Amino acid sequence: MKRFDQFRAKRRSVYEGLFGATALFVTGLVIMPALLFSPFIESRIFLFLFFLFLAWLCGKKNNPLITITVIFFIVAFNLIVPHGQVLFSIGGFRITGGALALGIHRAVTLAGLIMLSRVTIRQDLKIPGLFGELIGESLRIFSVIMNQRQRITRKNLISDIDQMMIDLSGNTGHTLQTGTPPASRTKPLGFVILAVVALLSWLTRVVVGPWVSWLFFSWWFSLFT
Repeated sequence: MKRFDQFRAKRRSVYEGLFGATALFVTGLVIMPALLFSPFIESRIFLFLFFLFLAWLCGKKNNPLITITVIFFIVAFNLIVPHGQVLFSIGGFRITGGALALGIHRAVTLAGLIMLSRVTIRQDLKIPGLFGELIGESLRIFSVIMNQRQRITRKNLISDIDQMMIDLSGNTGHTLQTGTPPASRTKPLGFVILAVVALLSWLTRVVVGPWVSWLFFSWWFSLFT
């Protein structure tokens, strides 16, 4: 476990040394429409997995159980309102294709946005102007919560969340500085990597989604012909 933590810390150090907070944030804004406006579920799934890999590569902690649980419940809530073709029934509960597709669509979009934010939003992000300062502060608080969520345990769920909120509201400046990487500029190699990441994200939206979708529907159509 110690060896694993050292490897993660090394990846995190490389990530913080290569990229500046502003370049990461701008890259996130460039990539976000590729996820939000893709009409293909396949593209969104690929992008979610891609962002998940990037988060791991950057040394970010991720609890797979929490991610799977969030996706499961979003899909489950969407199945409550059936629409589309009935795929199968469990007792009197009908699982429909439309509700299932919509649930997966929403779940992977939310999970993808969370993973993208973990990669592209840093605690040292500074946006000019009063409005920018408010947005930056909100994003930094979100980043702190995501980085410190291991403080929340099932045994003391409510009290742990309450204590974290008290710490953030009562001593925000100090909390945000704790563990904050020093402000750094993006290295030339960092700009190249960010450009490649943005290009791959948009290629996934434009190429991978339609191609995989075509293969899937071709296979589905062949079952009934």
